[in-house]
Order: sequence, then C-alpha cells, then structure tokens
Amino acid sequence: MFSLLNAFTPDTPCLRLVDLAAATGLPVSTVHRMATELVALNALAKGADGGYRIGLRMWELGALCPQPRTLRDVSLPFMHDLHDATGENVHLAVLAGDDVLYVQRLWGRRSVGVVSHIGGRYPLHATGVGKVLLSHSAREFQERVLQAGLKRYTPYTIVMPGMLMRSLQDVRRTGIARCVEELKLGTVSVATPVFDHDQRVVAALSVVMHSNSRSSSSIEPALRMAARSISRELAKGYEAVG
Repeated sequence: MFSLLNAFTPDTPCLRLVDLAAATGLPVSTVHRMATELVALNALAKGADGGYRIGLRMWELGALCPQPRTLRDVSLPFMHDLHDATGENVHLAVLAGDDVLYVQRLWGRRSVGVVSHIGGRYPLHATGVGKVLLSHSAREFQERVLQAGLKRYTPYTIVMPGMLMRSLQDVRRTGIARCVEELKLGTVSVATPVFDHDQRVVAALSVVMHSNSRSSSSIEPALRMAARSISRELAKGYEAVG
C-alpha cells in the first residue's frame, strides 16, 4: 500500500489504475483491490474521471508528524511578521533525504509566483533554503549530493561542483544564501538557518521575491531577526520540557 501511495508526486497528483500498476510493478487487479480499500479508508479519493488522488485522511495523519508540526507552530507568528515587513513570499523548509521539504509557506497576491508548495520537495543546490541546509550538512553528505549530479533548471543554476562548494562555504561564513534565478527565472531567494537548542541547523527560512524588485540585502535584517526569534523560541520550548 505504501508503494502505491508513494506513486503520487507533485507532478503526478492524479493517477489511473494503469498508472499505479506501472509505477508499482503490481498487477492491475491487485492495485484495484488496494485502491478500493484505500478509498474506503479515505486515504485515497476517486474522481468522476476514474483517477485517484491522495485523500484527506493522509493529510490528517501527516499533520500529526511532531517535528514539522512543532516547528511550524513556533515559526508561524514570526513568518507572518516577516511577510508583513517584506510583502514577499516566506518559506520554511527542512532537510528530507537528499531534498528540501517545504513545511510552511506564506504568500501575497502581489508577490512573485513560485513553484514551491507545502509538502513539496525541491533540489538542495538550486534553492536558497537548500543551500543553507546543504552548507551545514556533513562533508560526506555534501559530496554524495555533488556526485549524484546537479540538474540545471535555468541558465543560472550552479552545476559545477567546485563552484557550488565555494558557494556553500560563503553561506556558512555569512549565514545568508542567495539564489538568483537558479530554480525559476525572474525570482531571487534569500535564506538563513534556524537553529535548535544545541545550535544545530534544523530548518531554513527564506524570502522569495522578483529578481528586479529590490536589492536582496534590504530584506536580510528582517530575515535574520525572524530566524533568530524562531531559534530562540525553539530553545525555550526545549528548556521548558527539560
């Protein structure tokens, strides 16, 4: 059943039985039986067109995951402050395997359109939050990501391993990552780390804006302040539990 559920992705949110069978390698009859059971449990929803989508029960279960929930609860007030101060998209992301996982996002009607969404996974090397998380990861993990190959999303995506490593060193030194049109043309992402009580980086906070709207340095003070506030609250929560 998990192999069936794992067939759904942001690029393929609706799948037919034949698609699920092809993705899982299971017989169509087996997929039909499991899909029927999952629909009965509200883990999948079947549309009028015969396609299947993730059901509300999966969203309810996902909301119970403690680490993102606690992080989101603590971060959301400061993310609202940052959004009010900048008027731009604000993202909160964590490391998930070899990807960035977006756990919270705020945006406005006038802010730049972005490809990210809550629960979406995106590349480490082409996003501001990804560069923050990658720069604070173990060297062995960094080398594995580089050796796996760096996909080019725009003409400005850094795909040279040596250049990316130098960029990561700058991120770790300055505490700020910048991605200028590396994932999507016309957008700039500025990100900074969020720390836990042990000063380990547990998340990254970013602002994404139009590449021609303003200097990225103008929003850095507000971004740093929001990240420091989240880190401080995370430490308080740990002390209260302790």
